[in-house]
Amino acid sequence: MHDNTKIIKATTVKDPLTGAVNTPIALSSTFYQNDFDHFGEFDYSRSGNPTRKAGEQAVAALEGGEFGYLYSTGMAAISSVLSIFSQGDHLLVTKFVYGGTFRILDDVLSRFGISHTFVDPTNLDEVKAAIQPNTKAIYIESPSNPVLKVTDIPAIVKIAKAHDLITIADNTFMSPVLQKPLSLGVDIVVHSATKFLSGHSDILAGAAVTNDPGLASRIYFIQNAFGATLGVTDTFLLVRGIKTLGVRMAQSSKSAQQIAEWLEAQPQVTRVCYPGLKSDPGYAIQQKQATNGGAVLSFDVGSAENAKILAESLTIPEFSVSLGGVETILSYPPKMSHAEMSPEEQLACGITPGLLRFSVGLEDPEDLIADLAQGLAKCN
Repeated sequence: MHDNTKIIKATTVKDPLTGAVNTPIALSSTFYQNDFDHFGEFDYSRSGNPTRKAGEQAVAALEGGEFGYLYSTGMAAISSVLSIFSQGDHLLVTKFVYGGTFRILDDVLSRFGISHTFVDPTNLDEVKAAIQPNTKAIYIESPSNPVLKVTDIPAIVKIAKAHDLITIADNTFMSPVLQKPLSLGVDIVVHSATKFLSGHSDILAGAAVTNDPGLASRIYFIQNAFGATLGVTDTFLLVRGIKTLGVRMAQSSKSAQQIAEWLEAQPQVTRVCYPGLKSDPGYAIQQKQATNGGAVLSFDVGSAENAKILAESLTIPEFSVSLGGVETILSYPPKMSHAEMSPEEQLACGITPGLLRFSVGLEDPEDLIADLAQGLAKCN
């Protein structure tokens, strides 16, 4: 079954009671039990809710997974998955990691005795050399936020399996339409479902998917214990947003390719990060493991001053935190998504003072290019 068909079938599940084609919102914190000794599938909404279950099954189906879990935010999903590890465990983590993930690793999990080493996942020898006797997992993003570094996912999986390690992949930038890490051998996939899965900048949500029953049991235990679950109304909106995921990703990715190629030719732009460009170091790997380069790109205008000029000159993109909406969103990673990092830490992973992240929405790409042209003309 093709993805566009699968999306509609996974998100349009007939309600067995009424026949409704949209998942009913079960606004109940608790559920009546008919039997004193044997409870039904649902007893308390933190532990399980029929609306959330429908959403979790939909996300799992799109990723090609058996077990899906929805959370109140993307960071709730990532933090919960990382919490399946224990004191004394060690993790290998891509150094090109989202700022919120960097913060939970550096400032929270480290306090509980879960250590980590940041590695360059494009250097497989470095990854192998960093494995310790207590290493339990390798955590990657591909493409990464915000410099879109591409990790060879099957190669990382091969290393992990050779050392009996779990692989965790953040698939937020690609979505299940453009890349399916589970099919490449990854054990757990996480998403900030706030972004492309939802697609309308109207909710916060996170997701985790796996095919491994043992990992699923550990993930569910933490989800139920922590209680950072997605509310039923937001689950309904997430499922509704996913219905258009295929067409949104196709259009936005096509526009991103066009805009990236245009930016690459502009004298004010010193660097374009987009794995759909043949000049990108990750292009060949991206072509093998994903459908295209995706709908997000980053570009460098040489200085923080120029970044400010451009951000204040553009009229179509929204200058804001986040990505993945139907509207184009321009972000400044040094002060937004990766503000948790020091300037030295930012530079170490390619986040330069002039770097801007550009999440391409559904506007006409010619209009976006014209807007970028007038903004770049004002840069020094």
